[in-house]
Amino acid sequence: MHISFNRGGATMTNLDSDGVPSPSRLEGKYKAMVVCWFLGLGSLVSWNSMLTIGDYYYNLFPSYHPARVLTLVYQPFALGTMLILAYNEAKIDTRKRNLMGYIIFFFSTLGLLLLDLGSSGKGGIGNYIGICVFVAAFGVADAHVQGGMVGDLSFMRPEFVQSFFAGLAASGALTSGLRMMTKAAFDKSNNGLRKGVMLFLSISTFFEFLCIFLYAFIFGKLPIVKYYRTKAASEGSKTVSADLAAAGIYTEETASNDIDKHERLSNKQLLFQNLDYALDLYLIYVLTLSIFPGFLYENTGSHQLGSWYPVVLIAMYNVLDLIGRYTPLIKSIKLESRKGLLIASLSRFLFIPAFYFTAKYGDQGWMILLVSFLGLTNGHLTVCVLTAAPKGYKAPEQNALGNLLVLFLLGGIFSGVALDWLWIIGNGKF
Repeated sequence: MHISFNRGGATMTNLDSDGVPSPSRLEGKYKAMVVCWFLGLGSLVSWNSMLTIGDYYYNLFPSYHPARVLTLVYQPFALGTMLILAYNEAKIDTRKRNLMGYIIFFFSTLGLLLLDLGSSGKGGIGNYIGICVFVAAFGVADAHVQGGMVGDLSFMRPEFVQSFFAGLAASGALTSGLRMMTKAAFDKSNNGLRKGVMLFLSISTFFEFLCIFLYAFIFGKLPIVKYYRTKAASEGSKTVSADLAAAGIYTEETASNDIDKHERLSNKQLLFQNLDYALDLYLIYVLTLSIFPGFLYENTGSHQLGSWYPVVLIAMYNVLDLIGRYTPLIKSIKLESRKGLLIASLSRFLFIPAFYFTAKYGDQGWMILLVSFLGLTNGHLTVCVLTAAPKGYKAPEQNALGNLLVLFLLGGIFSGVALDWLWIIGNGKF
């Protein structure tokens, strides 16, 4: 592999013998972490807006179970697209994949906004189907972005993965915070709920546009990102060439005897070596999504907080999920043992009886505490697994492994969403 540099590549011509970048080559580490945070935020802010304005859709479509149905529409599209992308990951240009994802997010969020404006906030099956179509597009975009970004960041630094996933959680905390402000500001005013929703979707649309700009023009030009992508290209990665070209670095395949040097483990081998990590992510998300958000909207009864109750529960989950994604930065509580991660993921299933009995007999304070702990463990374990798994592999393998792990994460979400319907059956109103 021959790598030639155009503009801005001077600091990267000679790699260290041990492969560790010198400080001059680490320029932009904190900038990259901030950009990763925003890219994470953008890859979930649209969907989190949909979840957080659930009470608006319950007003418009009271008999259609929007929190559950919309999640069930979103997930098969996310999982199906992710399956195709993970299978063909080595041949797919990461730049086109990520940009395509953020562009679909932008137009779908804008579409939801225009649909509501066009129909003047009316209910009805036609509008509901329209909303479902845009939500399916969110699923397709999510698979493009989450798999593409995690694969890309897996061969860079663990802090970038942590920052991206913190951004994902921040989108939930941000939308919950905004929802509480709009509810307080517009609750009593005429058509107040809808005004809040309009503001919400406008902010989400802006963030999606910001992500397109950051990924296309800022992220790839940071010296540290160029360094890791160049290193990945030298290890045989074909997915980074368009991103490197955009930063003025061109890669050419040279001698065919390089092929042996670039031999990599197949996806199947990678999966077998990391089956426990994949299972961890599946178990974490199957449990979380079987409780959040459907159970919190429909099965927690009525309390003193009234219509604020589900809003407060969703907000507590999101804030603690965000905090949980930063706790692995504290070395003493970061779980790195493979056995420990599996035991922790399995032990979370104790939440199911805990939630059932709290909803039946407990007070709202206990429910808020439980929801907070659900969020905290979700965030902490996600980051622990995704930063531990890629260690020790070559860049193309780390990219493939990142995609495979996101596939299992989405599989867990899909299963959790399907299992979430079991709570309704117990209620006897399907």
